[in-house]
Amino acid sequence: MRWLLGSVVALFVLLVLYLGSALWSLAALADAVRTGNGAAVIERTDVISLKQSIADQVVAAYLVRIGETRQVGSTERMLIRAAGGGVAEAMLAKLLTAERLTEILKTGNIQGVQELPPISGLPRLADLDTGNALAMLQRLRFIQPTEFGIRLTDATADRFGEARLHFAGTGWKLSGLTLPADVINKLAASLPAK
Repeated sequence: MRWLLGSVVALFVLLVLYLGSALWSLAALADAVRTGNGAAVIERTDVISLKQSIADQVVAAYLVRIGETRQVGSTERMLIRAAGGGVAEAMLAKLLTAERLTEILKTGNIQGVQELPPISGLPRLADLDTGNALAMLQRLRFIQPTEFGIRLTDATADRFGEARLHFAGTGWKLSGLTLPADVINKLAASLPAK
């Protein structure tokens, strides 16, 4: 009986440490965003994964957009995913500098980026109440043992926004953003229509 109780307590402590480390990392990222510390934001971000996450969403929206006017074949779809991902990543490279990423996560706006229209309504990481652990746990979504999603907006389908954290090296890092559909469509509209 003692072994069982000891095992349950040990498991509980490990779970608290596991979730606590993710919430602590998220709070540190949110604090860096609030204070405008771009270097700390980039340090707590896996920029390559974040870029790929957004590029995948933009290319998917682009495929839907061109699919509305004509049939897109499977070979063309594959080519668009390959080439479009590169174009989207080039566009995102302009957005994911330390200063711009910090500003986007703080204000929820994209402004002053060449070749992109002004966009507002992005999920704002700065708005998270990271001091309320229970509220944060209610927003947390388990994806896999090394990845969590944290809901940044209300759960409505058309305005859903989420940040993803994955464990990398010695801590949790921002690895993805799920952006609202209207924002993704605006970004996809900025890609060449051909």
